[in-house]
Amino acid sequence: MAIKKETSQYFHEYFAEWIKVYKAGAVRPVTYEKYLMTLRRLTELAPNLKICELDKRNYQTLLNNYAETHEKQTTMDFHHQLKSVILDAIDEGLLTTDPTRKVIIKGKTAAKRKNKFLSQFELKSLLNKLNLTNEPNWDWFILLIAKTGLRFAEALALTPNDFDFVRHKINIIKTWDYKNPAGGFGETKNLSSKRIIQIDPQLNKQFSTLTKGLTKNKPIFAKSRVFNSTVNSRLKTLCKMANVPVISVHSLRHTHASLLIFAGVSIISIAKRLGHSSVTTTQETYLHIIRELENQDNNKIMKHLSTLTQI
Repeated sequence: MAIKKETSQYFHEYFAEWIKVYKAGAVRPVTYEKYLMTLRRLTELAPNLKICELDKRNYQTLLNNYAETHEKQTTMDFHHQLKSVILDAIDEGLLTTDPTRKVIIKGKTAAKRKNKFLSQFELKSLLNKLNLTNEPNWDWFILLIAKTGLRFAEALALTPNDFDFVRHKINIIKTWDYKNPAGGFGETKNLSSKRIIQIDPQLNKQFSTLTKGLTKNKPIFAKSRVFNSTVNSRLKTLCKMANVPVISVHSLRHTHASLLIFAGVSIISIAKRLGHSSVTTTQETYLHIIRELENQDNNKIMKHLSTLTQI
């Protein structure tokens, strides 16, 4: 059978067209940039690879070359973006088989990671070191994320109007574009990120007092350009003062989620609170904690069954 003319197109050219058709204007700028980064790496690694040449061996070789300079998880992310394009190429009849089937993901040895979360005791020690003044500061910001699990950009975008102090709730409907020197409100990461979360009475009272007199529709914390490193630097100081492992602001979100899991809160409820697009995302992110709890549950089950001895 004659090969369709389109199959002689270079893979990176097809990928570039695919990004424009399916991703331009449909995803956040930061996500779009990730696709462009993948395109650049694909063009560097396989400038002459044509769609008609995409078989299991060529695709595996492409991933292997990428993996030589990237960790396994990064290689997996690269693969997932390429696979989405390849599956569409199959749907269009440009490929008859899936070259990504049973692919092997390799990668460099992962660098030693920073602690992803604190224990409940460590978090309490950290919060006890906060300098909560009468005006909004980064210590208030750290407290907010620790108790809500908000993303960095979501917390920056909060205004007094987003708080429902009567019902003890926060309405998450936007983010703050802190990577842009001019700042400004932006869209949430996904539709599921638009959510309403419950806050505890103490935090509700604290922020009700803190936001009195502030402009209702202006950010509480983003007064000028904000750098993630600035907040992380303050958090690092607090961690050292509290004699707990140094974590990042994003790790406060992981800490919030992990403590809820250990408290027995359902994965569905945690996924909704974090604004994850699916429960699968939550399960994959906190798989190690879930497995630990499963082991504890198995011990409880065995202990219970052992009491059911035959009389």
